[in-house]
Amino acid sequence: MNKIIVSPSILSADFSNLERDIKRVEEAGADWIHIDVMDGHFVPNITIGAPVVKSIRKVTKMPLDVHLMIENPEKYVKDFIDAGADIITIHYEAALIVKDLIDQIKIFGAKAGVSIKPKTPASVLESFISDVDLVLIMTVEPGFGGQKFMNDCLPKIKDVKNLLAEYDLSKTVIEVDGGIDDATCKLAIEAGANALVAGSYIYSSPDIKAAIESLK
Repeated sequence: MNKIIVSPSILSADFSNLERDIKRVEEAGADWIHIDVMDGHFVPNITIGAPVVKSIRKVTKMPLDVHLMIENPEKYVKDFIDAGADIITIHYEAALIVKDLIDQIKIFGAKAGVSIKPKTPASVLESFISDVDLVLIMTVEPGFGGQKFMNDCLPKIKDVKNLLAEYDLSKTVIEVDGGIDDATCKLAIEAGANALVAGSYIYSSPDIKAAIESLK
């Protein structure tokens, strides 16, 4: 079985003890740290900016998996990469010219991901699928943590897996975010996911290590 990457979302961490909560998941076996950036326009919530990413970079060596849920992402990708992001994922629905932005992210030295909302079909990825390092499939409407996993997104995960197979892109990561727990992770993995974002499931668990292991 292929290794499953677990990327805990700090959206569910205690922001007054952010360094502590990052260290907790790092010591518990997490692979990446998922950072949700929201602007209050593309999604109905506001979270953090590049200065916080810069501070996080100082306290962990784990890859920083930065998910930009913002309008005009082309204005900000360099700021987040300069702050220490290893992976920048932009939304298909927010980027004017997706391929150009993917190229821009790579020129600046980060890996490039593209995310699609629950109602966006996998077919929109085909024109640039060979250029991305990661596809992030949202299984909730982006904006808030703690939402219920949308089972009707499962066929889309399979569609992305088939699309990657068609283009012989075995190294491209299929990441799933939204309502991931010890039950829904199995559905996502069976459909083709090999990276899982989980926030409330991990951070609300009395045993974070056990929660992370259950996802793997």
